[in-house]
Amino acid sequence: ADIETILGIGNSNGTRFEFECYDISHLNNLAHFHGRGLARGPLFVQSVFGLLGGIGAHPEDLMHMRRTADRLLGDDYLWSILGAGRNQMPLATIGAAMGSHVRVGLEDSLWIGPGQLPKTNAEQVARVRTILEAPNSAVATPDEAREMLQLKGR
Repeated sequence: ADIETILGIGNSNGTRFEFECYDISHLNNLAHFHGRGLARGPLFVQSVFGLLGGIGAHPEDLMHMRRTADRLLGDDYLWSILGAGRNQMPLATIGAAMGSHVRVGLEDSLWIGPGQLPKTNAEQVARVRTILEAPNSAVATPDEAREMLQLKGR
């Protein structure tokens, strides 16, 4: 009932939701509300890996989340991944190769590499940008990201 209420309030004022899914059950819940028309597409699904109580951080876990999201949500979602802690850069690399968007930052990981602590989010963003551009993956500008996510603007 709480989720239904929040979705209704958000939808009535044009809120775009980020649906953080920590496990397969969260995808099933999201599919339920999407099927009822309460979670409106395209959904922005942020798959979160490697936190206690959620799905693990193994590459097979990432692939399982993707297969499940594809099965449940079809093509009505944008997929992004977040690997917690030391899993951030390896999972960002694998996810991007599978077509995901990626999220990095100090909120999710205090590391930039083995034994390396970044001073700013910008260091992590620069590192993941290097990883993404190596195989010629495009990196969205802030304006392109706002457009993809159908945000109202700055």
